[in-house]
Amino acid sequence: MFTGLVEGIGKIGWLRATGKDVVLGIEPPFPPDECREGDSVAVNGVCLTVTGLNAECFTVDVSQETLSISTIGSLKTGDSVNLERALRLSDRLGGHIVLGHVDGIGKIERMTPIGKSWRVRVVIDSALSGYIIEKGSIAVDGVSLTVNLCGARFFEVNIIPQTGRETVLLRKRPGDSVNIETDMIGKYVEKFIGSSGKTAEGQPGRIDRDFLQRHGYGE
Repeated sequence: MFTGLVEGIGKIGWLRATGKDVVLGIEPPFPPDECREGDSVAVNGVCLTVTGLNAECFTVDVSQETLSISTIGSLKTGDSVNLERALRLSDRLGGHIVLGHVDGIGKIERMTPIGKSWRVRVVIDSALSGYIIEKGSIAVDGVSLTVNLCGARFFEVNIIPQTGRETVLLRKRPGDSVNIETDMIGKYVEKFIGSSGKTAEGQPGRIDRDFLQRHGYGE
């Protein structure tokens, strides 16, 4: 589990294909020995497991499934990546709850300077739009951001100078792809209520739209 507050920018030191999977050697902005084998690290928002360490880098294995649903497969030696180690129970939850389980890939449509910040529009698959709301949270390449505007096939976020300095987002250009993870709360609400208010077994659910309206939620 992560917060979407990126610790710093790392670099892909090397990569090696192992069949249909890939092993990455990542040079972090912190001493590699601060990690342990088995630790979780978010790499551009994708939760990966540390499998090895040396003085310069840590290694992670990336499965074919992860390569197929994220931008990890397009990384090259020398590329910069956002890194965040897993949340500790003693940490402040300054962003939002991020699992590192990418929902899909978005594409940057435009980047517009507004004062010292940038407004970024990301085009997404329409299947994701139901989980994105204005003023809600979203993770873009592992960065926790607030949604300023959203539509059926896009959303917009604001990148402040601090975020631009500490992440790779402002190194992107229109046309570049980014990993998208929507807020997990919306997914659970959909699961509990569903379009018909029924459970997975087809039985009437205890929580449906009528239940919520009777208790003062909704119109």
